[in-house]
Amino acid sequence: MPEMIWLTPFIHVPKPDDGAELRYSQEAVDRVLGFFSLLVFGQNRWAGKPFKLEAWQEQLIREFYGIQVKDDEGNWVRYRRFLYNEIPKKNGKTELAAGLGLYHLVADGEQVPNVGIFAVDKENADTLYKCAKYMVENTALNQPAHRPLVYCRDSVREIRTRFGGLMKVYSSDAQNKHGPSFSAILCDELHAWSGRAGRQRWEILTQGSDAARLQQTVLVLTTAGDDPDRTSIGWEVHEYCRRILAWRRGEPERPQDTDDPEWLPIMYGISTLTGDDPDKIAELDIYDEELWKTCNPNYGVIVQPRKFREDARAAKMDEGKERTFRWLRLNQWISTKDVGWLSVTLYDKTQIGPSTKAERETWVREHLAGKTCYGGLDLSATTDLTAFVLLFPPQEELDTWVMLPTAWRPLADVLAAEQKDHVPYRDWERAGFLNLCPGDMIDYAQVEQTIYEAAESFDLRCLGVDPFLSRTLISRLASPTNDAGEPKPAVRCIDIPQGIMHMSPPTKELERLIRAHKMLHVHNTCARWCFGNARCYVDGNENQKLMKDRSFGRIDIIVAWVIALATATVMRNQKLDLAAAMSRPGFSL
Repeated sequence: MPEMIWLTPFIHVPKPDDGAELRYSQEAVDRVLGFFSLLVFGQNRWAGKPFKLEAWQEQLIREFYGIQVKDDEGNWVRYRRFLYNEIPKKNGKTELAAGLGLYHLVADGEQVPNVGIFAVDKENADTLYKCAKYMVENTALNQPAHRPLVYCRDSVREIRTRFGGLMKVYSSDAQNKHGPSFSAILCDELHAWSGRAGRQRWEILTQGSDAARLQQTVLVLTTAGDDPDRTSIGWEVHEYCRRILAWRRGEPERPQDTDDPEWLPIMYGISTLTGDDPDKIAELDIYDEELWKTCNPNYGVIVQPRKFREDARAAKMDEGKERTFRWLRLNQWISTKDVGWLSVTLYDKTQIGPSTKAERETWVREHLAGKTCYGGLDLSATTDLTAFVLLFPPQEELDTWVMLPTAWRPLADVLAAEQKDHVPYRDWERAGFLNLCPGDMIDYAQVEQTIYEAAESFDLRCLGVDPFLSRTLISRLASPTNDAGEPKPAVRCIDIPQGIMHMSPPTKELERLIRAHKMLHVHNTCARWCFGNARCYVDGNENQKLMKDRSFGRIDIIVAWVIALATATVMRNQKLDLAAAMSRPGFSL
């Protein structure tokens, strides 16, 4: 446990390692609390009512604004520079941000204050601006009428004071933001600051921008994010703050973890309780009302229990709604590693045919031979799992869709792979669920031969492939020859791009068909394992894609299944001129 300094009976901080002199200023806290007593709520059904701070918000203000340090010139200034508040939606985050922004504009004591509002898009920024505007125009800040203390200019999304202070919404681009010297910076929904642009914006705003200010403040108010790759600046800051809190509790997660006195993290939600540990997440009962209260400090105040319970009931019935419930209600950072796609129970309920190897093979010959089907092929680079799926649409003597999988992996490292993946690959081979290729690579010749055999046994109309790894195989399938060098019937192939815009429609359709029990599968334990491993990324537009790198294990058979359905969709809907259709700009499934 780090050595702590108690500044008041309720305020303690880690002892500074640089010998800095600290104090608690009730005067500074009262200045902020007093300012909020002048404000009203700025949105929703509480608009116009006096702004009443909840206990957790008052404590936030005490811990951030009350702790001071003596600077090199002997001035008492705020000890913390960064206030990081991560909290689920509907807990008053926007109104707290608007109120704090106005405080820094009007009452923080900065000479010519400049408060910048930065959000990922115009809609988010406008929400915060409109909330602050309502607070201004419905309080004494907008008085007297002939010369108000504070006034708003909607055309440029800015709020000004008669003394030259400025609070302004800035565009999301990072360019040209080097110039202004901000006394306070409001970063709204940092979780959505994605990619290189988001990181650049953050760095420009925070690195060295406080040189000309006595006590610059950076206010980060955000919910948990949806970052499957864990590469965004939002995730990086979240993890940084979470580890600071762990260190302050005396529970560092890594030897290099330490304190950063500039930061005050105030964090609520599952991700704060468990970190990114899937085992700890799995242990939580997300339908426990006590957990809801822990994750939502305004539960029963702004957060309505009745609506919360309705969302919980919906989450129990639908994996997609469970994902949203975890994300928005419990503030869990969502990734494909955390939340599943479909329940294995659904898979088990949609099996067709017998389970034993001999009976299964007989059933396939009797019920599927000669029938129309479409293929999906998911090739591994050289190792791990390669999958080939045949998908039979409803047709004569076949009332539903039926999926028939085949899979391969190398034999050389199978013992180590069994220990790592905790699955019996060799038993699966004996049961006919998997083919083990001699050596340490996938034998593409075996894959090719299986595709030819499928074309001979069934009416294989087309094979969909991931274009990234399949060029050589496609060319061979397009111009096949037998052992004597004589040409054989070609297997028609089409590219199925793997981007989310292309994979989302067949993924959603596959989910729909499985839920409706209109998509059945021939028994295969390896396929069942892949199904249970599958994790699905959903972007802000609700596009879906199964993600290999964020799943618990291999999901190649399921990916091949989606590719097969995409192939069937293309072939059944683009019959006249497939090549022309796929070459059109903007073509998607």
